[in-house]
Amino acid sequence: MVTLYDVPAEDLIEEVADRLADRIEEPAWAGLVKGGAHNELPPQQDDFWYVRTASLLRKVAMNGPIGVERLATEYGGKKRGSNRYRVAPGSHAGGSRKLIRAALQSLEEEDLVETAQGEGRRITDEGRAFLDDAAADVFESLDRPDLERYA
Repeated sequence: MVTLYDVPAEDLIEEVADRLADRIEEPAWAGLVKGGAHNELPPQQDDFWYVRTASLLRKVAMNGPIGVERLATEYGGKKRGSNRYRVAPGSHAGGSRKLIRAALQSLEEEDLVETAQGEGRRITDEGRAFLDDAAADVFESLDRPDLERYA
C-alpha cells in the first residue's frame, strides 16, 4: 500500500490538485488576492487555488491537527520594507489567512478535513483515503529507479 509519504510532494500535490478541480469550486475572488503581505502581485498560475488547497490538504495530513495561524506562518515569506532598496534586512510576514481559511472550509465541505475542537484542523478517514489513492496513482506513473525499493 502506497501512502502520501512514499511519493514526491510535487507530484502528489499536482495529482491532488487535478482531482480537487472536479470536487471543489474556486471562489470568484481567488485570482485577485495576494498570497500574503510579502507578495507584490496576485498569483499568476491558472490553477493556483487548487494547488494551494492540495498543498494544505497534504500539510494537514502530515502535521495535523494544525491551525490556520501555523499554516499562515508556513506559507509566509520574507517581507521587504516600503522601500525595496533598504539596507535593513526584511522580516517574516505570514501568508493570507483568509485564503487558507476558505480553502480549509471547502475541504471540510467535502469531508476531507474536520475541525478538532481547540486544536485546529485534522484529516478525516475519507481524506486519508483520498490522498493515499492519489499517491498510488502517482507512484504507478513515476518512472524513477530510486523508487523501485518501495514496490
